[in-house]
Formats: sequence, C-alpha cells, structure tokens
Amino acid sequence: MLIRNVTLPGREGRVDLRVTDGVFAAIDPGLAASEGEESWDAEGRLALPPFVESHIHLDSVLTAGEPAWNQSGTLFEGIERWAERKELLTVADVKARVNRVVRQQATFGVQYIRTHVDVTDPDLTALRALLELREELADFVTLQIVAFPQEGICSFPDGRALMEKAADLGADAIGAIPHFEFTREYAVESLNFACDLAHERGLLMDVHCDEIDDEASRGLETLATRAYELGLGSRVTASHTTAMHSYNNAYFTRLLRLLRLSGINFVANPLVNTHLQGRIDTYPKRRGVTRVKELTAAGINVSFGTDDIQDPWNPLGTGNLRDVVFHGMYVTQQMGYGELCDSHRFVTHNAARTLNLGDDYGIEVGRPARFVVLDAPSWFDALNWNAPVLRSYRDGRLIARSEPAVREALF
Repeated sequence: MLIRNVTLPGREGRVDLRVTDGVFAAIDPGLAASEGEESWDAEGRLALPPFVESHIHLDSVLTAGEPAWNQSGTLFEGIERWAERKELLTVADVKARVNRVVRQQATFGVQYIRTHVDVTDPDLTALRALLELREELADFVTLQIVAFPQEGICSFPDGRALMEKAADLGADAIGAIPHFEFTREYAVESLNFACDLAHERGLLMDVHCDEIDDEASRGLETLATRAYELGLGSRVTASHTTAMHSYNNAYFTRLLRLLRLSGINFVANPLVNTHLQGRIDTYPKRRGVTRVKELTAAGINVSFGTDDIQDPWNPLGTGNLRDVVFHGMYVTQQMGYGELCDSHRFVTHNAARTLNLGDDYGIEVGRPARFVVLDAPSWFDALNWNAPVLRSYRDGRLIARSEPAVREALF
C-alpha cells in the first residue's frame, strides 16, 4: 500500500508512506507505485501516529443520570453517584457501553487507550468485562487496564486483597487514590502498598494523585519518592495532581527537583478538572489543572486525557482528543504559535511515553504501520478547524474513516 503526498510534523515538503506486511517499508518523497499496489493520494494532508488516550474511565462511560445526576458538579458527589450505579453493573452492561465508546473513539483516530477500572467491587465485574474486551478488541485498539481503587485501598473493606486479585487477573497497572483515603497516614500507606505491588509484579502504575483543591494534599511527594527509591521511573504516572495549582511556589520549586529525579509521567485532564475543581471557591475561582507548562519546561513528560464521557463526573464528551488539546492549551495558557503547532504531542508521543509503548509507536521505517490522516495540512489547522480524521490505519489495515468536512456560506 502506498499513501502519497502526506505532510509529517517537523519535516519539510510532502512524503509518501509505503506499507508492506503491516510495517512502514519506506518514507520518502516521490515513491513509485508498484504494479497492483493500492495507492491513495493524501493531497498534502497531515499524517500523525495514532492518538493515545492516556486517561479514561471506560467502566463508567454513558452512565450519566443513572440512577441520579451529579447536581453539585463535584468530584465527591460523582463518586457517590457512581457507587450507586456500580451496584447495577453486569459484564454485558459494561461491554455494551465500552464497545460503543471505543468504536466512537476509533473514528477520532484513537488506537491506544489506558482505562482505569474501579476495583472497589467485591465481584470485580467491570474489571472482568474490560479484560475480556482487551482481547476481543486487540486487532483494532490496544487497551491498557489500571486497577483503580475508587473508594480507597486502606479505607475500603478488603481493599488490599482486591488490588492483589486485580493484579492476579491480569491488570496492566496498579492505581491508588491517596487524597480520598480517610487519613494522611492511610494515604501514605496506600501509596507504599501500591508501589510495592507494582514493583513485585513488574506492572505499571497510574495514581489518581491529589485530585483536590487542598494545597495540603501532598501524596505526589510520596509517590515520586517511592518511584525514585524503587527505580520505577517512567513506569509510574501521576494523574490529575490538581492540588499542584494551589501549592505555594516555594514548595513547588523544591518538589520539582524530586519530580525530575523520579522520572515519573504526568497526565492532565483539562476538560473534566476545570469542570470539577474550584467548586467550593467563590472568587477568585481556581482553574483546576496541574502546572502543565512548568512541568513541560522542566523536561517532565506530560500528556492529556479525556477522563470521563457522559458519566457521573462529566455529563458531556465524545472522546475526541482534539477537544481535550484545544481546551487544554487555553486553560494552561500555552497559546504561542510554536506551542500550538507541537501540542499534538500531548495526545501522541507524550501519551505514548506515558503508556510505555516503546519502539512500536511512531511513523518510522520498520515500525508497525499505525497512523492517521487528518483533513488539514498541519496540526495548527487541524486544531483550529476541528479537522476530522479521514483515515485511521492499524498495521496497514483501514479501521476507521470519515468524509472531509464541507463548509459553505450561502450568501
């Protein structure tokens, strides 16, 4: 297969992509099509590696209002509403909703998804459903599953045992939620447990860390220290860290050294956290997103995630990561032209680092031919005009497509 005349970020001019046996065989301008070779002219449109969803809760998608709406818009009422809906879960229910959303995300060019799955359920219903789907959907999307203790590890009955069972069943990563534990002591204990479990099992980690407006919530320093001491480094991700926007600058400056040493990743969720955070503020009202610009400037890996789609924490959402980047660049004040042109990295290369995808990701000769083509000549234009993903290829197979957008003023 030959995809002709694509534009690649950071590369002058147009190039052709030759795919042989599901792998990029050549990336050069002016490649000639072989006899009988399938060919498509992209006409200068932008090609990117597939979008990577680095933080979502697939188990809760499409449950908003069931059995009741989150009227306050707070994180904590969302947890209460989810606890009610969780009692109604079945494997069939979870799989039906997730199948719908994964296919929806595929039309937006998403091929890699890290999903957090609530394991504060004695039956682990959602986890079992997602484990089945991980295998069933493997030809089209890579699902990475985080065992997420929504109601705590130390503060939930048998929380430790449920985390261990989730690891036994095949979770890819271990989670925690220190800011929701009953006490500071429990928060530290839960992080020590989670880090030790991930280290012993050779698993990744992704912690809901300090997702609160309380500047005294400082689970991040414990997580980063344990990651540094255990040598876990880039296998660890700190998600949300919204308390960081309330840290005083003296503390943050000291913390930054530890964060660099630890080598951990960060995920910001700009859509949902600007919705959930600052709810108890009058004015000034906090934005609720971690210090993305400062972390990035320090050379620390940061990616963006959707977090929630039409569930107790977010009544809206489609799974289009362009929306996440668009909002995220505004709210983090990264609106310089160069920053905008490079902002796809928050949902491509940076997110791939968060998921530890390694050398299988990226448009380079010898790597799996997984890529998308957008209806725009550059990411700046795609971001500005919400350009659709015209084609999404996985190992050389077309798995999703759309038509170019048509805009016409009739006057």
